[in-house]
Amino acid sequence: MTAELLVLVVLPALLALAAGWDIASFKIPNVLQLALIAAFAVFVVAAGLAPAAIGAHLLAGFIALIVGFTLFALGYIGGGDAKLFACVVLWLGFANLLDYAVVASLMGGALTLLMIGMRRLPLPATLMKQAWILRLHDAKGGIPYGVALAAGAFAILPQTEIFRIASTL
Repeated sequence: MTAELLVLVVLPALLALAAGWDIASFKIPNVLQLALIAAFAVFVVAAGLAPAAIGAHLLAGFIALIVGFTLFALGYIGGGDAKLFACVVLWLGFANLLDYAVVASLMGGALTLLMIGMRRLPLPATLMKQAWILRLHDAKGGIPYGVALAAGAFAILPQTEIFRIASTL
């Protein structure tokens, strides 16, 4: 029951918070990544993962952190996005890493095109009073890639190994 709750409620809630925070401020607070890591630790215990499986998930998360920070250093994503990517991969492990990376990348491309299109349209006067909307609409602003990372996780979650593990307990 605890593993199911973590995979079906806690993980999605934390991802939704990260996406919302990224939209509103172009930042993902470290407390959300720490909560994702802590929830994964509880999941490990609740699901009774074998030490080899735990090690594989940790290694996948570490590799994702290296990839994420490389993308950050190249200026493609923000630091919070890099950490969020690693946290999601920690949960998914190697079994779903490629699927997640592809889906999140496609979502990121779609989000980028949507943002470019939205930024070409005039902003209605009623929305000009909202600082976060002005930031999103600014053509020189970034892309809240945390939205794509969360959406990618939501898209593949029902097909993941952790979902299967949680649903069979």
